[in-house]
Amino acid sequence: MPECRVFLVTGGAGFIGSHICEWLLRRGDSVRILDNFSSGKRSTVSRLKKRYPNQVEVFDTDIRDYRSLRRATQNVAAVFHQAAIVSVQKSVEDPLEAVSVNLEGTAKVFQAAKESGVQKVVFASSTAVYGNSEELPKSESMSLQPLSPYAATKEGGEIFGRIFSMLYGLPIISLRYFNVFGPRQDPATEYAAVIPRFISRMMAGDRPVIYGDGEQTRDFVYVDDIVRANLLAAESPVAGIALNIASGQRYSLNSLVLILNDVLNLDFQPKYEPARPGEVRHSLADISLATKTLGYRPEVSLREGLLRTIAWFREKQNHDHED
Repeated sequence: MPECRVFLVTGGAGFIGSHICEWLLRRGDSVRILDNFSSGKRSTVSRLKKRYPNQVEVFDTDIRDYRSLRRATQNVAAVFHQAAIVSVQKSVEDPLEAVSVNLEGTAKVFQAAKESGVQKVVFASSTAVYGNSEELPKSESMSLQPLSPYAATKEGGEIFGRIFSMLYGLPIISLRYFNVFGPRQDPATEYAAVIPRFISRMMAGDRPVIYGDGEQTRDFVYVDDIVRANLLAAESPVAGIALNIASGQRYSLNSLVLILNDVLNLDFQPKYEPARPGEVRHSLADISLATKTLGYRPEVSLREGLLRTIAWFREKQNHDHED
């Protein structure tokens, strides 16, 4: 990688993107954040700019704006492409917008990176590409069965990644994230991830709501491990493939409530609601290929990750009270 060490993070104001930015800035690199702030937070970017005034540049634009992409990709060492419509439900309600942002936008990011001579692109894919196959653990050799427009756009992005790597010699690697959690994940939306939803309800004195019997399992992975995988992928010569990034362990939602009760010193019984149609019953990743290819190993246990996430929620509560 060149000496200049400037990195472009699309969706850099979002949950995972902002953590990637923070890690890059902490180690002394500069970042360009390209975000249209449809779901990313301006306050997150303001905090980063305040802390690292000379290392952050912001492109307040959409990834479908090709001219801005060409400017943003000039002289960058690598691109971390995190920007996307990430809600499965939103993609079901508006499939054309999901295709436009997640597929057309991704193709434009790849094309701009190719034109600008970028050395590596790391593309954020998703466990959703596997669909509801009952085979566990999920390994990269399985056939993909996307069940939503969102999942289909992520598989499409992976295919474009392979094509750009093969046809144009632009090294692109796709990372299939499993159930990511950590600080700055928004619990407020109806379709929020389960961990921030549980934590915010329990801290507010409410029982956590589980859809179904709670025996469904998830492979939860702490956001710092996701960032580590991205940084390893950016430095790796490997391209044209997709890798599972997860913890390689699964926990039921009932056991998640037990752990949260323990660390929060509470004793809540979950409130059970009817199962949501189309929800994946069990999820577990085989991460051996990422370990072999990138040297990726998850370092943060579920319990430790929950403690860090709860600490962030508490700090946020204090700030909100002060405001």
